[in-house]
Amino acid sequence: MRKSNYDKFPTTKISGFVLEAWNSIIEELKKCQSRQRILAVDFYVGLREDEIIEKMNRLSPDLFINTRDLFKSNAEILAMTHRFMSEDVLFGFVTNLSMLDYFDKSKLQRAKTEILNCKGKVLIVGSGASLLITDTACLVYADMSRWEILERFRKNEVCGLGIDNREEAFSLQYKRGYFNDWKICDAHKDRLFARVDYWLDTHKAAHPKLIDKETFFKGIEQTIKSPFRVVPFFAPAPWGGQWMKETCDLDRNEINYGWCFDCVPEENSLLFEVNGIVFEIPSIDLVLLQSRALLGEPVESRFGKEFPIRFDFLDTIEGGNLSLQVHPTTQYVRENFGLQYTQDESYYMVEAAPDAIVYLGLKDGVDKNQMIGDLRKAQNGELVFDAEKYANKIPAKKHDHFLIPAGTVHCSGAGAMVLEISATPNLFTFKLWDWQRLGLDQKPRPINIERGKEVIDWARDTQYTYKNLVNTNTQIAEGEGWMEEKTGLHPNEFIETRRHRFSIAVTHKTKNSVNVLNLVEGEEAVVESPNNLFDPFVVHYAETFIIPADIKEYTIRPYGKSIGSQCVTIKAYVRTK
Repeated sequence: MRKSNYDKFPTTKISGFVLEAWNSIIEELKKCQSRQRILAVDFYVGLREDEIIEKMNRLSPDLFINTRDLFKSNAEILAMTHRFMSEDVLFGFVTNLSMLDYFDKSKLQRAKTEILNCKGKVLIVGSGASLLITDTACLVYADMSRWEILERFRKNEVCGLGIDNREEAFSLQYKRGYFNDWKICDAHKDRLFARVDYWLDTHKAAHPKLIDKETFFKGIEQTIKSPFRVVPFFAPAPWGGQWMKETCDLDRNEINYGWCFDCVPEENSLLFEVNGIVFEIPSIDLVLLQSRALLGEPVESRFGKEFPIRFDFLDTIEGGNLSLQVHPTTQYVRENFGLQYTQDESYYMVEAAPDAIVYLGLKDGVDKNQMIGDLRKAQNGELVFDAEKYANKIPAKKHDHFLIPAGTVHCSGAGAMVLEISATPNLFTFKLWDWQRLGLDQKPRPINIERGKEVIDWARDTQYTYKNLVNTNTQIAEGEGWMEEKTGLHPNEFIETRRHRFSIAVTHKTKNSVNVLNLVEGEEAVVESPNNLFDPFVVHYAETFIIPADIKEYTIRPYGKSIGSQCVTIKAYVRTK
């Protein structure tokens, strides 16, 4: 196993205003109070609110308002959000609520009157605090990344928007965040960027940090003009493996790591290193603020302020099989979940044990009713489902690429290190069979046979699978020291992939789309601008990196220990023609 050079904490280095520790932060906000008597601290969900409020009360306001006291009642909020939460344990429907919908109108009006009548210092804290102020007030935004919110959900530490749901199961907290709370908070935050005076980072509670507006936008501007990486986060899984522990230099004492989310901008973080101090923001902020420069105009026109490509790792080396599963069609997710597009994906094999396999597509002549009947019996404990009777079991080796358009029955088997290249929706897996296995909480994971049977494409049989979904590689171009291949994706999917093998510098063009790449072979490579528009950007083996569409042209060549040897990248972008 190679020595790890994987960078778990990539940063954008900038100079600017930054403070750390509560004492320094409170002193700065006191100065702000002396200039503007009204101070509002607006919250994303997922904060340890009581802790922040306790610190903010050191400002000794004459009038203190917590927006939770202005919200509708718990019963009213549960009723208002019921249709978006639904009765399903996993899946809801995308909300159309706004932050203002959470406020009791009479309480909100009384609070505004109190603020108007108060001649002293006013402190307003909580989600939606900015709705009570004018542009002349000082506004602080306490932001939070979803990956950290998920960790807090698992520990039952934080409340949902307007309600205290800390005692609920992780899956229900996640569902409320995914379908309702995060959508509302992102839309609310998107309207505030130009108004916020200070940004507060409490990802590490004992080490809070504060930057000002100018520093925040300097970090955003510098990031969008260069290749960049978001901060990966790693998680165990019931089927998790051991490969990432060494390759990504992770805690060897953990039982396993199944997931690495290395490019999910809706959930990942960005790190700004400001004068040597690391400040963390959600990477979705960059998408919201710079959607056209990041995505490209044709992609933005189609997806809006959503990052449409997802890269993540699935590690089953010395682990087990993923669940046998299927992803829903676009029509199904529109009708049932309120999404505009679905979770089409592919498996790219970064590494593979000699006996690695994937299950992909159905065997010729499968009897639909018999298969669904056997799945139901297996779910009821009446038999052990025979996956090999129904699904194609295909040997997998390094650099194989398996395409998985929605409706295709599939799963990665044990012994594989999969780079999953996918459309961004990442919750919509209908598990059909989970190999008689419990989840990490020692409870059975939810099985969705009845939903699955509605979306399985029964025509994706053995002949179709091998012809259309397994290594459908086409050489595009070749020169001395390099070769470009098209490896997918399926015509039903909007993502195109290109593999480059190179021992010299290779030129890439973004083609009016954001480019997402991973260095799948080679110790390290360097990304450079032919016109010196950005500083050289070094990437290491297995790292995912993002090229904003506005960069237009860039080169990649072997670097450091890789000079003189072959490197391989896999690149994904949105088809725009």
